[in-house]
Amino acid sequence: MTPSFTTNDLIFTLIRVSILPEIILTLSLIAIIVIDLLDSDREKNTILLYKIFIISMSISTGVLLFQWQFPNIFENSHTSSFTNIFRFFLLIRSFLSVLLSADYILCSKMALAESLSFELSAGLAGMVLSFANDLITIYVSLEFLALSSCFLSGYTKLDIRSNEASMKFLLMSGASSSLLLYGFSSLYGLSGGQLQLDATVAGITLNKYVSTIYLSAASITTGTAFKLSLFPFHQWTPDVYEGSPTPVVAFFSVTSKVAAPASFTRLFGLIFPYLSNEWHIAVGLLAAFSMILGNLIAVTQRSVKRMLAYPSISQIGYIMIGVLAADSENGYASMITYTFIYILMNLGTFARIIPFGLRTGTDNIRDYAGLYMKDPVLTFSPVLRSPSLGGIPPPSGFFGKLYLFWHGWKAGSYPSVPVALVTSVISIYYYLKIIRLMFTGKNGRSDTPITSRQNSLVSPSISISKSSLEIAMIIRVLASTLSGIFIDPIIEITRNTFF
Repeated sequence: MTPSFTTNDLIFTLIRVSILPEIILTLSLIAIIVIDLLDSDREKNTILLYKIFIISMSISTGVLLFQWQFPNIFENSHTSSFTNIFRFFLLIRSFLSVLLSADYILCSKMALAESLSFELSAGLAGMVLSFANDLITIYVSLEFLALSSCFLSGYTKLDIRSNEASMKFLLMSGASSSLLLYGFSSLYGLSGGQLQLDATVAGITLNKYVSTIYLSAASITTGTAFKLSLFPFHQWTPDVYEGSPTPVVAFFSVTSKVAAPASFTRLFGLIFPYLSNEWHIAVGLLAAFSMILGNLIAVTQRSVKRMLAYPSISQIGYIMIGVLAADSENGYASMITYTFIYILMNLGTFARIIPFGLRTGTDNIRDYAGLYMKDPVLTFSPVLRSPSLGGIPPPSGFFGKLYLFWHGWKAGSYPSVPVALVTSVISIYYYLKIIRLMFTGKNGRSDTPITSRQNSLVSPSISISKSSLEIAMIIRVLASTLSGIFIDPIIEITRNTFF
């Protein structure tokens, strides 16, 4: 009986290692790369690589959920309920994103291994960023996430728009990283060479280096605003969204809303507590202008991907309201709850756009006219989800925004919450415009059935499989709807989360 007890005890101890989910994903990343290198038959390996990714994601998620119930074996571990929630969100995001992109990659005859590798790398970087507690780890993980995203945006190498999007992303990411690094280096020098966040703030003398500390805070705010696509540092977002492959756009739209706010909250909450009024005012203004600009410009867009790029700018403004609330009981809980609902809503929206783009080769909004007569399943998804994104009751988006705005108001975000309410009403217009076109519009370009027109990247000899995307679409519709019905248990889970 002794060997059995020892083995079980060893397994139990191993599971409690705080970074075990990241270790599992790293091993799966290595396995995918090695298998792809050793076997040249990529079509044969597609199912194997896909299974490796799904299994590793499932195991990592299970381990992470188990660690919530038991403390980690390392006392100096910096994981907490706050960081574990965002790590869980990133795992869910990676799992759903790959389900969306698998058919797209196969139909466009691109290699699946590279896509899975970049997805895993970005997911790993985001998870590390969520619990990073020193300046070097924060910077390296943020750059790793940015580079993986850059490679994904240029994934369709034969498409000149994808190449352009990748170059713009790389240049803007480099500019924002330089500002962020300048702010970190200033903190490193002012604190006497400290890297840990708590040691950094303890080593800074506010009265002695006031101007330098303000300059450092401004640099970090600007660099982070680039990553978050906050106004006026959002200029790269619409162009990158429009040029990137649609599954990659789905990846962009969610990842930055999960990893960056988690890091931003920890960074400013720990390092600049004595400048809380100043950075709250600055970030509040950025969030308000992001909500205004994102929703107003989205009304004028003709491309679906550009139209979704501007709401993503406004959505990060909504999430910032929860960050500014800075209340571990309800403020952070409202931000986390809305982020979870947004993941389901937004990925579900792209589950509709991806098959439509594959079958028609277009992302123009007017080409959605009359879609109800051609493909009722594609129409079913936006009818339930678009009102949720706009905040129309009773879907989950309404309850998420109501909870977020209410606690933002109670926390004193008086300018931001009225702006959020007004701009949410504006967003209803362009979401319902697409639904109206689907049912009442007439497409003047062609009466050809939707399945006959092919994207230039798709081989006509390949029949596009609808089953996985449509199943994924239905799952996301149900999840984003039911999350509104069961929002109270979700809120209870997210309460009392602090970093």
